[in-house]
Amino acid sequence: MIKFLVGYNGSREAKAALTLAREHAAVFQARVIVIASSYGGPGERLRDIGTAAENLQFAEKFLAERSVSCECHQLVRGLSPGEDLVEFAEENQIDQIFVGIEKKSRAQKIIVGSNAQYIILKAPCPVVTVK
Repeated sequence: MIKFLVGYNGSREAKAALTLAREHAAVFQARVIVIASSYGGPGERLRDIGTAAENLQFAEKFLAERSVSCECHQLVRGLSPGEDLVEFAEENQIDQIFVGIEKKSRAQKIIVGSNAQYIILKAPCPVVTVK
């Protein structure tokens, strides 16, 4: 079975990526795997972990509306979201990654980096970016 991976954080851009993955999955009879990634560690707030769990519940219901096969994972492995998605894709033979992108200033990119850029450059499979 074809496997699509979506990084989902509840943002408008992430929902656009989830929507496109759902459309493609319906056409190709693919399974959609949704990942919510957190760094973890002592700085992680319980509220953020709860929000990630709620986001995954939303994603599961959203995909079920169109009878799309899915699984959801909340990853807390000490990696950035970009690193988490790439590593998960490698470990699970993912066929395609869908990721939402948002416009950032150069200063923002320097300070916090770009998960989407990391995924595009390091992914072991094709990456679809959605605005």
